[in-house]
Amino acid sequence: MLDRVPRNLQFDGGKMTATEHEILTPLYRAFNARDIDRALAGMRPDVIWANGWEGGNVHGHAGVRDYWTRQWRAIDPHVEPTGFAVRGNRVVVDVHQVVRGLDGALIAERAVEHIFTLEDGLVARFEIA
Repeated sequence: MLDRVPRNLQFDGGKMTATEHEILTPLYRAFNARDIDRALAGMRPDVIWANGWEGGNVHGHAGVRDYWTRQWRAIDPHVEPTGFAVRGNRVVVDVHQVVRGLDGALIAERAVEHIFTLEDGLVARFEIA
């Protein structure tokens, strides 16, 4: 599951440390468990978070909480990191994403790329490639 060491660690102009993995893996675990408070603990209060469902970005803890709450009332997304790479000051995470309807019907299953900018051990920005 998410506790395992990623299958794919790459180094591209940056050094992957256990720290990036220790910061981001619990965030994915919290998202999949629908534990917003635990996920927000890994983000800066002024985080900029990509809204992959409706488009644009949301801002701050309140914005992320509102976005995820609305999203989880309509769909059931699950994301599992499969690889991490450091590119400059950003961490790129390869992700296996499965989105289901609340009735369990498969809506989408695909590989996506998440990009995180970390500051002082917290997520400052989240983007979807």
